Amino acid sequence: MGTSIEVKALCGVYNEKPLSYLVSIDGFNFLIDCGWNDQFDTSLLEPLYRVASTVDAVLLSHPDTFHLGALPYAMKQLGLYAPVYATEPVYRLGLLTMYDQYLSRKQVSEFDLFTLDDIDSAFQNVTRLTYSQNHYMSGKGEGIVIAPLVAGHLLGGTTWRITKDGEDVIYAVDFNHRKERHLNGTVLESFVRPAVLITDAFNALNNQPSSRQRDQEFLDAIEKTVNVGGNVLLPVDTAGRVLELILTLEQHWAQKQLSTPIYFLSYVSSSTIDYVKSFLEWMSDSIAKSFEHTRDNAFLLRKIKLVINKSALEEAPGPKVVMASMASLEAGFPHDLFVEWAADPKNLVMFTERGQFGTYTSDKKEETLKATLVKEEESKASVGAEVVTTDRMVIDTNVTHPSSNAAGLHSGAFKDVLIDGFVPPSSSVAPMFPFYDNTSEWDDFGEVINPDDYVVKDDNMEQSSMHVDGDLNGKLDEGSANLILDTTPSKVVSSELTVQVKCSLLYMDFEGRSDGRSIKSILAHVAPLKLVLVHGSAEATEHLKQHCLKHVCPHVYAPQLEETIDVTSDLCAYKVQLSEKLMSQVLFKKLGDYEIAWVDAEVVKTEKDILSLLPLSGLAPPHKTVLVGDIKMSDFKQFLASKGVQVEFGGGALRCGEYVTIRKVGDARQKVGGASIQQIVLEGPLSEEYYKIWE
Repeated sequence: MGTSIEVKALCGVYNEKPLSYLVSIDGFNFLIDCGWNDQFDTSLLEPLYRVASTVDAVLLSHPDTFHLGALPYAMKQLGLYAPVYATEPVYRLGLLTMYDQYLSRKQVSEFDLFTLDDIDSAFQNVTRLTYSQNHYMSGKGEGIVIAPLVAGHLLGGTTWRITKDGEDVIYAVDFNHRKERHLNGTVLESFVRPAVLITDAFNALNNQPSSRQRDQEFLDAIEKTVNVGGNVLLPVDTAGRVLELILTLEQHWAQKQLSTPIYFLSYVSSSTIDYVKSFLEWMSDSIAKSFEHTRDNAFLLRKIKLVINKSALEEAPGPKVVMASMASLEAGFPHDLFVEWAADPKNLVMFTERGQFGTYTSDKKEETLKATLVKEEESKASVGAEVVTTDRMVIDTNVTHPSSNAAGLHSGAFKDVLIDGFVPPSSSVAPMFPFYDNTSEWDDFGEVINPDDYVVKDDNMEQSSMHVDGDLNGKLDEGSANLILDTTPSKVVSSELTVQVKCSLLYMDFEGRSDGRSIKSILAHVAPLKLVLVHGSAEATEHLKQHCLKHVCPHVYAPQLEETIDVTSDLCAYKVQLSEKLMSQVLFKKLGDYEIAWVDAEVVKTEKDILSLLPLSGLAPPHKTVLVGDIKMSDFKQFLASKGVQVEFGGGALRCGEYVTIRKVGDARQKVGGASIQQIVLEGPLSEEYYKIWE
């Protein structure tokens, strides 16, 4: 019987909500993705709560909130204690994404679902893997091998391959087959007939224009706005698709020598770009080659300014282009900028990805949008007429004060921050802090020292251990760290506003996902034995399901929420032992990460009812030559020369005689199992020489 495979949807089926799925391989439970939305709706995590304690390992595919946003909360509150696996960029950029989410929320609300310590604690459990690196599970998962492969879409984005007993389970969501400025396309097309493929229907109904046409329309719209004196707001993610936008704008501004300022506004903008500069090996071939030849790092930005505070935008009073996180407008800088800029018809708000369901951006086509303007205001001493002073302890004693009890002060004119339980004395003219006269003790040798005064507390140790020098070994640059360590008294004041949207609203698809036509073509090429569809609207999911039933495979599943489906392979697989006699006669050849050999043997059952392979009692039947792996053209040249064929290198190919040419096609960088995915192509007219080489 084949490997037992079950898939259970915890979130993100028949809708466009965050992604989270439980995949069981012979009883070993993988939680693949642990997403949340920008609203941090805890009701979405109820299915995860019911299975969190049974999870054996977590696999993360992309460094955005939709794929890993619930990880800190799940490990703090839901009982998730499993090891986590991800690529280095997903780990680093995912960490910054969660920092940005926390800081954006903390600035405008009493956010208490998780803390920065919870984020650090969750990401400490992450084991970082490189592309195509095989990781062998141990213990309960003995025999299971996982490997991250290129997915496109986001930096470090992963298509996961889970293998057991020769059967592949492929998890490929939010992939992109197109090469972009900073990313290569997915390697999903290199798989043929996997046992199970889990993929999404998010873009099944969408078709995209060419990248060149889209980029030109994007840049024209921005230039048109700034030329008439308007501002451009681009709500973006923290460290994902914003990287493609940054390169697009940086290159265009440099080519056209434009002077309009561009800002990347995020609480972690500097840290994000610092990390990205070190991830060139994870990016497109063009970026890697450019760095190898000219040492030019594509993310050494000259036209784009990195800022972590909205006040920095005031340096340029004229038109400006601002990329600000977060894309959903739920909180953060784009939320505030939208409220400020929406009323000016000269301004442009351009959305580069579809809005999350239930957020403000999901209603971006409406004529008016309701936005809740939430601002953080520093508490300042104020009595009656406002006292303008920089000293918080200056009190205007000429003012008659209300009742001196603490409740009265909270509701009266005073706006000082009072400590809970502190009641000011009736004789004081204003609230004052307790005063204690610390009298020093002296002996014959001087002042007596209290050792407790020199003990470093744990809290201070934690803060002092945080790197704030902008170095890549640290987590945050100095400006971002100051926001975290800032202890300035403050309070949150909320007010609801109806925003009349008079500015231009425009949507352009920079999501970096394969469109419907490409998805169908790729699925037909991969031709999985069983297909599981997740994450997409009900209409898109049903459309792709019906198409795949007709053109891809007969076993197509689209589970409902918390529905468990059994996709165990129909193949009959048996475990057999190789006898010592047989092993002594087998000649192994190394192929990538494996050693392979051709075996002719007899299957017998031992006394313990175990199947065993023994050497043949007679002569082995003849078999055709099997080509496995990658051929070196230099070795092939020597082989052909030994057979009397005139052969020489020319133009990256082997020229055999007058008419026949042998060349390799495919991408040598893309590897499966450590071997390159390339084909040998024989070109030339049908002739005696052609057939001689063919044989």
